[in-house]
Amino acid sequence: MSNYVKFLSHQLKDWPQQNYYLFFFSLGCQVMTLVGTPITPLTILTFIGTTLGVLCVLAINAAKSVNGWLGILSAICFIITGYAAKNYLSIGEQLAYMVTLDIPVLISANWNVNMAAKIRKFTANSWTIAIISTLIVYGISGYLIKTLTDDPRPWIDAISFSISLSAGVICFLRFNNQYFWWVASGLAQMVLWFISFRQGSATLAMFINSSIYLINDVLAFTVSPWYNKKERARVVSQETKYAAKLKSGSELI
Repeated sequence: MSNYVKFLSHQLKDWPQQNYYLFFFSLGCQVMTLVGTPITPLTILTFIGTTLGVLCVLAINAAKSVNGWLGILSAICFIITGYAAKNYLSIGEQLAYMVTLDIPVLISANWNVNMAAKIRKFTANSWTIAIISTLIVYGISGYLIKTLTDDPRPWIDAISFSISLSAGVICFLRFNNQYFWWVASGLAQMVLWFISFRQGSATLAMFINSSIYLINDVLAFTVSPWYNKKERARVVSQETKYAAKLKSGSELI
């Protein structure tokens, strides 16, 4: 167990500097938002969820598998926030992340170990499948949530859900093309939570959180191992040395 804790601690180190800058910028924004609004259990929970959520997406950006635990913890907070705002598909979105990305990452030793060395790209066929699948999920989810619930923003909710679900699957499959979906997801979530805030159904913190996600997604195209070959080589070398260091005692998860 202690070795696993050490492994998770290692996964929080040696990220691109821009990732740490973005985290502390996000933390400052969320603290100002928290103290500028009435303190309630929901606003505190939203603050915790957004902080963990930003750490999660930054971990993915850095190709570090600690995102599994961070994703599950933040998802629990966001599920409660989404229910309070009646953005029911945002709840489905978080459950989808847990099922398609967070839990598989935690139970897959293959994904966890030196993930940066396993990054790959879409083929033309992969692009077609991913786009069509996203559109199908959008149509089905939008229709069902509009028919079965009182969600006041069913089709906006469905856009965010379908793109995010696809992004989670693409990420777990280790395709760097996920970031086209993450950018679209960030934009969709910003629209969803801004409208929810304007209609009095959510706090401004969720809109700020979505904007930080979007900045992270754009950043990924420049400094992340998913796209930056130099950074990928550095991370692969670092993880290879770390694995070799632990292998003597079979401590790797």
